[in-house]
Amino acid sequence: MERLAPRLKLVPCVALSDLPTDEEAIAAFSAGARGYCNTHAFPHVLIQVAAVVLQGGLWIGESLMQRLVSATSRLQVQAPAGRVEAGVRSGWSQDLTDREKEVAATLAAGASNKEIARALGITERTVKAHVGAILEKLHVRDRLQLSLVVNGQASGRPQNRGAA
Repeated sequence: MERLAPRLKLVPCVALSDLPTDEEAIAAFSAGARGYCNTHAFPHVLIQVAAVVLQGGLWIGESLMQRLVSATSRLQVQAPAGRVEAGVRSGWSQDLTDREKEVAATLAAGASNKEIARALGITERTVKAHVGAILEKLHVRDRLQLSLVVNGQASGRPQNRGAA
């Protein structure tokens, strides 16, 4: 992997593994891979991985994503007072419903869709619908960006919707 690192940075590359691990994924990303996936993934998943990577995104496995999301919540706890930009943490939820705020906060603490559903007494399908609505309203691409917004490490990009 290290030998290939200089070349991997030149083209969008996805690393495949028969037995994927978070550590191997981190090594692949460190070497310049833009995605990491199980070799035995269904063809439609591989097509989705390729589409994400070709559009400039990263394809990260669920367990690694959960670790990253959990780490963002720990960053907020460890951040010195005053370090977070004014208004970043407090303004993120103004356009969300109460239930969407609950889903976003639970997700930002590192919970999976199944764990969110269990905690809030709703179905996974409903969680997915809420997550989609939240991502759209906050103009973020994925769970990691959402977690960074909720935990005060980044700001959602409010969109000017015209005069009201």
